[in-house]
Amino acid sequence: MESLKKIEKLIGKRQQAKLGGGIKRIESQHAKGKLTARERIALLLDEGSFEELDMFVLQRKTDYGEEREVFPGDGVVTGHGTIDGRVVYVYSHDFTIFGGSLSETFAGKICKIMDMAMKVGAPVIGINDSGGARIPEGVRSLAGYAEIFQRNILASGVIPQISVIYGPCAGGSVYSPSLTDFVIMSEENSYMFITGPKVVKTVTGEVLTEAELGGAGMHASVSGVSHFTAATEEEGLAKVRTLLSFMPQNNLENAPAVECNDPINRLEDALNEIIPDNRNQPYNMQEVINTIVDNGEFFEVHADYAQNIIVGFARFDGKSTGIVANQPSKLAGVLDCNASRKAARFVRFCDAFNIPILTLVDVPGFLPGSTQEREGIIIHGAKLMFAYGEATVPKVTVTLRKSYGGAHDVMSCKQLRGDFNYAWPTAEIAVMGASGAIEVLEGKNLKAITDPEEKKAYIAKKTEEYQEAFANPYQAASFGYIDDVIEPRNTRFRVIRAFKLLQTKKLNNPLRKHSNIPL
Repeated sequence: MESLKKIEKLIGKRQQAKLGGGIKRIESQHAKGKLTARERIALLLDEGSFEELDMFVLQRKTDYGEEREVFPGDGVVTGHGTIDGRVVYVYSHDFTIFGGSLSETFAGKICKIMDMAMKVGAPVIGINDSGGARIPEGVRSLAGYAEIFQRNILASGVIPQISVIYGPCAGGSVYSPSLTDFVIMSEENSYMFITGPKVVKTVTGEVLTEAELGGAGMHASVSGVSHFTAATEEEGLAKVRTLLSFMPQNNLENAPAVECNDPINRLEDALNEIIPDNRNQPYNMQEVINTIVDNGEFFEVHADYAQNIIVGFARFDGKSTGIVANQPSKLAGVLDCNASRKAARFVRFCDAFNIPILTLVDVPGFLPGSTQEREGIIIHGAKLMFAYGEATVPKVTVTLRKSYGGAHDVMSCKQLRGDFNYAWPTAEIAVMGASGAIEVLEGKNLKAITDPEEKKAYIAKKTEEYQEAFANPYQAASFGYIDDVIEPRNTRFRVIRAFKLLQTKKLNNPLRKHSNIPL
């Protein structure tokens, strides 16, 4: 029958399309330790859920006589499926077809699924493995990039966008991932840079490998471009699934709740003793976080970057929550340029997608010095302040120990519309630490004392008086800036109860086109 022949033809075309650039190129991809575009999608999505779109799209002809081969799909696999039963849209570059280089039709396929994702309110995941623009297409390739960038911008804060880098990502290719919410890079085979090692050597004389210039390790720990790294492609895709489990589908929904079997009133006596007697002795804030969240499960973001501040996702009574916490074991938990930017971006993501924020404070101030001032610590610190002040989601703050000066204001204080601001009895809320304060307050008196022992005794006496007055949370509580001083072991219960009370919170910012955050 004629219809059966047509069906056989369809099946044959599908089989041809699924081979991408052919068996030899697939084998070459595997030899590099890399999966193919469709293998990656199969690992990412629920089994059998992927529905491919535009499988038979072909690239436009060019006047440049280099491209004689024609491949169905034109170098990118696009479609939709589910992750844990929730709809997502996905595209995956196919390096076996022209090195995954972007053409006009390649870009059109990506733009189509991004438009569809915006219509239905579903996340977009892009798996990048591309040699960049397809040179014979010239400006049409550049226009294709810009079409994608424009959609990244319009989708920002509306639907979650996640980029996975599993190969080269250079030149114009880097801007789409940088516009998305989270970037994951493979440790072995990925790199991102504006210009490659050869160009860098020609222009600056620097001799660098691809990994040194733009590898996963560099971007995860130095530049902050990458939020996660993965030893294998399978691990990276598993992280995408975990990350999405903390997010809503779009900005009009809440993140999915899960059943919680961890008692909300669980007491942790260890927290009563976790703050050292020596005010300058570090401790690990990760231990506090792991103790109070559901089942000790904390999904850290940007773990290798600006480690003096911690950001990530957890659950309280089954509900997704973003956590921002100073880390006393790294640079004493001070805020610097990188920590401020890191936390500000995370706070804005949580606010955009209706995820409540818990802030755990132990901050001695902003990092002083000419280097920080020249790098713009003022404006970077203002970003974090702006992010907290603009956020309308439920915000709970717990001050564990130090909260000094401008850093106190920045870390979700009551005046930045913190909803519940708690403190442990060990909290120290003041303009500055005792040693700095005594130098300022007692400067004239100290100059008048010539005997070294007498001066030492005087400093010790005044320091003790200052600490008695300010090295506690009760002065702040007397003004209502701290809602309650709580027993550390009871922190989990107080945080959960606060967030429960805030489930019906309604707060709107003034009507405006958009804010002008200090960038």
